[in-house]
Amino acid sequence: MRNILITAAIACVSLGQAFAQEQQLIRISTDNTDLILQVAPNGRLYQSYYGAKLLHLSDFENFPWYVHAGSDGSITTRGWEVYSGSGNEDYFEPAIGIVHSDGNPSTWLYYVSSSTEQTDGGTHTVINLRDDKYPVDVTLHYMAYTAEDVIKTWSEISHREKKPVTLFRYASTMLYFNRNSYYLTEFSSDWAREVQMSTQQLQPGKKILDTKLGSRAAMHMQPFFELGLDQPAQEMQGDVLMGTIGWTGNFRFTFEVDNAGNLRVIPAINPYASAYRLAAGEVFTTPEFIFTLSHEGTGKGSRNLQAWARRYQLKDGAGSRLTLLNNWENTGFDFNQEILAGLMKEARHLGVDMFLLDDGWFGNKYPRKDDHAGLGDWEVTRSKLPGGIKALTDAADETGVKFGIWIEPEMVNPNSELFEKHPDWAIHYPNREMYFYRNQLVLDLSNPEVQEYVYGIVDRILTENPGVAYFKWDCNSPITNIYSPYLKDSQGQMYIDHVRGIYNVLKKVKENHPDTPMMMCSGGGARCDYEALKYFTEFWCSDNTDPVERLYIQWGFSQFFPAKAMCAHVTSWNKTASVKFRTDVASMCKLGFDIGLKEMTPDELEYCQEAVANWKEFQPSIMDGDQYRLVSPYESDHMAVNYVSQDKRQAILFAYDIYPRYQAKLMAVKLQGLDPDTMYKVEEINLMPGTESALECNGKVFSGDWLMKVGLDVFGFAHEQSHVLAVTAVE
Repeated sequence: MRNILITAAIACVSLGQAFAQEQQLIRISTDNTDLILQVAPNGRLYQSYYGAKLLHLSDFENFPWYVHAGSDGSITTRGWEVYSGSGNEDYFEPAIGIVHSDGNPSTWLYYVSSSTEQTDGGTHTVINLRDDKYPVDVTLHYMAYTAEDVIKTWSEISHREKKPVTLFRYASTMLYFNRNSYYLTEFSSDWAREVQMSTQQLQPGKKILDTKLGSRAAMHMQPFFELGLDQPAQEMQGDVLMGTIGWTGNFRFTFEVDNAGNLRVIPAINPYASAYRLAAGEVFTTPEFIFTLSHEGTGKGSRNLQAWARRYQLKDGAGSRLTLLNNWENTGFDFNQEILAGLMKEARHLGVDMFLLDDGWFGNKYPRKDDHAGLGDWEVTRSKLPGGIKALTDAADETGVKFGIWIEPEMVNPNSELFEKHPDWAIHYPNREMYFYRNQLVLDLSNPEVQEYVYGIVDRILTENPGVAYFKWDCNSPITNIYSPYLKDSQGQMYIDHVRGIYNVLKKVKENHPDTPMMMCSGGGARCDYEALKYFTEFWCSDNTDPVERLYIQWGFSQFFPAKAMCAHVTSWNKTASVKFRTDVASMCKLGFDIGLKEMTPDELEYCQEAVANWKEFQPSIMDGDQYRLVSPYESDHMAVNYVSQDKRQAILFAYDIYPRYQAKLMAVKLQGLDPDTMYKVEEINLMPGTESALECNGKVFSGDWLMKVGLDVFGFAHEQSHVLAVTAVE
């Protein structure tokens, strides 16, 4: 560990003296992990330990003192400061950076107090730190969810200086590791190529994962990572840290290996173009960083996060999800009231719960015929839909399905009445030619007036049309023309205050319309964070619905999100794959369809009807069960995943042959999560009409022990072939 010299005078500051005679430990625990923080005699707070839970309190006295007096009167500090400030004696990346009102750029934080209280699911620890020379306070929050082994942490920064200070670093936390090696798995992205997984060993220096897009922020980099300790992250064994930040804007993860081979991990809002001017008395709250340390690989870590999300973070995490039929792939912008009413009947015939109307229903002076016009003008296009939304909700009600609708309320087309009336509501430069992404601009949600307008769109639709049961909320553009007309001389606030403005709108929607489920969409999966998911029941993983590509995309997102948060639709992408294969892939998540029933043969339609019925029957196991990723498409020409109900009485196995090589060796699939002493009957479901299962295991009874140790022969040599098996306990 590094040695840093501090003068004896610094060690004697008033805040440090209070603790010079006492070593204090702060323990943040889950069922299987301990995060131990230590107040050293110099009054500063350090991380002593993060790892497997310690069993004996008597061992805690063995944590080393972190401050030692040298014979020359100097003080040697050994340790990892929990919230290190810029300008102190630390030589590496800080958590916080402040330029004080007198121009001093240094911050030294000392421990003041701490408290812990019991909360729903665990404990909430609050630690107060303060600068010894300036009236600056930092409050660290740690929420430990005991059973799920998940911790979420955030920080609050405030001051009482006479003039504003400037924040140039504001991390959510810092974590440290002392291992032989570190392997980072990142999830890079682009449209239709979300969550592409890649792993590299971290070397001395810094590795940064970040985004600077402002909105549609995760288009190129997803806001989560896996960190394999001593080895690359593995599915079923090994130590791995899995972390994600709850922020719907610019984020940055910094991984720094120091000169002694130790690693610090710093999750934060990206400070790019965001020197934040903080007024006296204002509290700057960082995003929540959510993390779990698994000693049984990424599979266990994923189950930790998935269970935590369903119980505590995801909107309506305990509720059921609606199956649906969307019109987009079927009609695009070309539809009218009669066509939509016909599609509602198709939805009813298919057996899904809801019909979802996508883009293209709004705008009159600038009708939404394509993506060049209309955004911002949320009035029904009268030539298309003379009866308005109410006629559509009435038609859905008569048909026996619910009605949902697409909106993109944060955006505006320059060709719109809204932009004509309020050009100052859009983010754009005052003296340069505008440039566009997808022919649109982002509304300036740092402006409270714009926030009210955006909320009013949602509120008016729901108030005037109580039959609207669902929103698909899209966000197709990053921020371009990066200037806020509202903030004027405070452009360093823009990226941050814009995201806070989005949250203000979403909080108000949730408060006033708490029972309305919403899908979060952003040109595919470019919004996928746990702060936004407090307000959305689910998110759209990708516009790419090719089932082969979706196997990789769904594998990646499942590392951090439960199946019930991930939307998957059956479409016409990749028609070389059968309707069965496409449907079986979508059935691993929250099931929907975006395909015309007239495209299907009678057998295909009958198959889909049966698959929908099966999905509804087994929804509790798939949506709320424990997920086990069994065979990775990254490591095989096959893929397999099984879900197990909470009582272990039922499991659903999904198995896929992707593009197996000729006569390649086929391995049995060993299930996980079953009760070894329970007997289970195996039955293949989702079969095409008139066909019987060709699997030898079909209809047989096995012990859970056999299924987990010997397994089932479910893979074959055919390309794009799938099997879905119900594994049910028998008396």
